[in-house]
Amino acid sequence: MFIFLGKRMAQSVFILLGVTLITFCLAFLMPADPVRMLAGRSATQATVESIRTQLGLDKPLPVQYLKYLGRLMQGDLGRSYKQKTEVTELILSRLPATLLLMAGTIFFELLIGIPAGIFSANRRGTATDNWIMALSFAGVSVPQFVMGLLLLYMFAHIIPIFPLGGYGSLQHLILPALTLGISGGGWYSRMMRSSMLDVLRQDYIRTARAKGLSEWAVVLIHALRNAVLPVIAMIGLDIGIFMAGAVVVESVFGWPGIGQLAWQAIQMVDIPIIMGVTLVAAIGIVVGNLLADLVMPFVDPRIYLQ
Repeated sequence: MFIFLGKRMAQSVFILLGVTLITFCLAFLMPADPVRMLAGRSATQATVESIRTQLGLDKPLPVQYLKYLGRLMQGDLGRSYKQKTEVTELILSRLPATLLLMAGTIFFELLIGIPAGIFSANRRGTATDNWIMALSFAGVSVPQFVMGLLLLYMFAHIIPIFPLGGYGSLQHLILPALTLGISGGGWYSRMMRSSMLDVLRQDYIRTARAKGLSEWAVVLIHALRNAVLPVIAMIGLDIGIFMAGAVVVESVFGWPGIGQLAWQAIQMVDIPIIMGVTLVAAIGIVVGNLLADLVMPFVDPRIYLQ
């Protein structure tokens, strides 16, 4: 276990370094000039150059990157060009909302996807199976902003059960989490169905049926533990995806997460915030995959970490 963790930590360091390098280069390859965006259209060339010098953007790109890495090693993500605030503070102020939305979304994804996938696999080739897969495809295909607006119209306007937007209570969380959960649930249901069908063809499943166990006992006790492994791996990826924020859904519901912060930074070419959010998302993906790998041996003892 400790050898495995050591290897993964070493790999994670190289992955995160690669992410910072690629993001840094791409940020400065954008046609928009962050200094000009900050100074405004009416600023003189002298003012622009003065701001560029103050921000250290007049130095060669490799020098800027090495300085960024030096600050990063000290836990300093830099200072926002536009908001004049430490990026760490900005991200930490948005992180609770993002984590809450992530937890709610994963809950709805699993609540929708796993039962639908199991039920569909157990009714393979029937009209029920076809309907579930059609609904899953629709859930994946419908744009998130359309789904969000439909849910708002139905359950906040026509039937005023939930608030129209905002942040602060469980009621504010349900609609944005459900919007993302419907899309993710479609993926999970299709993945769960495919995995469950593969497992149900195994010899030990036929043995369990030959012993006289009920079909649902075979499915839920014997088959589910193996079929759920791809879903666990997918959850690890989802953690990183939602750490970056769901920009569209956060905008529709006025959710103050990292996604909105990143979108505002992209519009203003606020490179420190773009770098900080990207790094947080990369850390989320690394941690999510590590947690998924650590959970899998408890679900299936045949898996050995090395």
